[in-house]
Amino acid sequence: MSRSRAARVPARPRLTGRGVALVAAGGALFLVGAWFDLRDIMLLAAVGLAMPVAALGFLAVRPPRLAVTRVFEPHVVRAGESAAVRLRVQNRDRRAFDGAHWRDLAHPALHPPPESVLPAVGRHETAMPSGDDTVHVEYRLRTPRRGVFDVGPLRISVTDPFGLARIDRAAGIPRELVVTPRVTPLEPAAGVVASVDGAVHALQRRTHPNSDELIAREYRYGDPLRRVHWAATARRGELMVREEEQRGDPEVRILLDTALGGRTHHPSASARDAASTLDPAFELGVEVAASVGVHLLGNGFRVRLEPVDDPDATAPPISAETTGYRSAGGDIALLEDLARLEPPRRDAARATARQRADGDDLTPRTVRRESRMPGIAVIVAPSHAAVDTLVALRPVLEPAIALAAEGVGADTVERLEHADWRVVQLRRAADLPAAWEDAWRTARESARTGGPHAP
Repeated sequence: MSRSRAARVPARPRLTGRGVALVAAGGALFLVGAWFDLRDIMLLAAVGLAMPVAALGFLAVRPPRLAVTRVFEPHVVRAGESAAVRLRVQNRDRRAFDGAHWRDLAHPALHPPPESVLPAVGRHETAMPSGDDTVHVEYRLRTPRRGVFDVGPLRISVTDPFGLARIDRAAGIPRELVVTPRVTPLEPAAGVVASVDGAVHALQRRTHPNSDELIAREYRYGDPLRRVHWAATARRGELMVREEEQRGDPEVRILLDTALGGRTHHPSASARDAASTLDPAFELGVEVAASVGVHLLGNGFRVRLEPVDDPDATAPPISAETTGYRSAGGDIALLEDLARLEPPRRDAARATARQRADGDDLTPRTVRRESRMPGIAVIVAPSHAAVDTLVALRPVLEPAIALAAEGVGADTVERLEHADWRVVQLRRAADLPAAWEDAWRTARESARTGGPHAP
């Protein structure tokens, strides 16, 4: 998501309400004095007109010189929480000043604090600093939604001694605050891992260093005979083969619908676009992907997060990491990448819908065949080409679970279920824990019976 920047700070001095009133009164008195030839009144009017001009010149010649250091605690915050902002303001001028006002500029969504009085700051000290030239202020920012926001610069407002003119100066430089998506906790025991060969099994958490790293499963056509596990075959009474367990680095693939290529134009969409760039359904998809990714990373997975390919929509890459996220620090990197994810351009989505309405076929991209691994698709409004891609990916994903927003059409759900995807629809993030546990329970039962992932 692109940075949300604050408004620029005007650098020129301007009159306050008191200064404007004095100019108006001086002008009126000058007209009255000139009309009635009252020279005393004209002299008073001239003084009234000159004082605001002198105040403007005073502020233009002696603007404040400040150095500002800004620290966030924490520096990365989740949506819905708050971050403490600590400012260190140091006077860099040889004269002290007081009576100034400050306000830290930030995006309105962060609810920055109103303008406040800055404590008196002493003159700059170089030889024997005592700290009188430095003040510390602190406030809290609420973060209702994900994104990357520029906080700053600090706006310092100084008036002349008579309060006739005011100048606003920007002090310091903006600093980036990363607000990550909300994360819904999932049941630790639900859907722990799956083997790349398609047999779902629990991730073994062994504490003995010499424990056996092999598990046994039923023989399948094509398995080499050298992998036959004779002890397990004798115990079970059927042919069993050895399978190496992916203890340290099991891999899972999360496919996120970042293009919304299947969304059509709504009559009131223009008004919504003008009011906000956020799409509730898309934000739900990002939150679901974040919750699933953090949960799987916590259970020892290596997570690959990729957009659902749509040839007609320019889906932005989610991460520059082609090898995926790993459990050591991977959750932080995953959440930061999702915080920076650009929302889809709705005009492009509407153009895609119009192109399909004109009868143009969109050919899905060629799917690269890889080794089997678990796959979780998070779909919001997938296009036909994106659904074709998911269908083509199904043979290399086991189990294949699709978490669909409520607005996903019945025809899309039917196509995915026909391709043996386990589709679970969600209305809100609070529904995710129950849906996640149900989807993995069905996948495990399906793997044991060898049947499809029937709902």
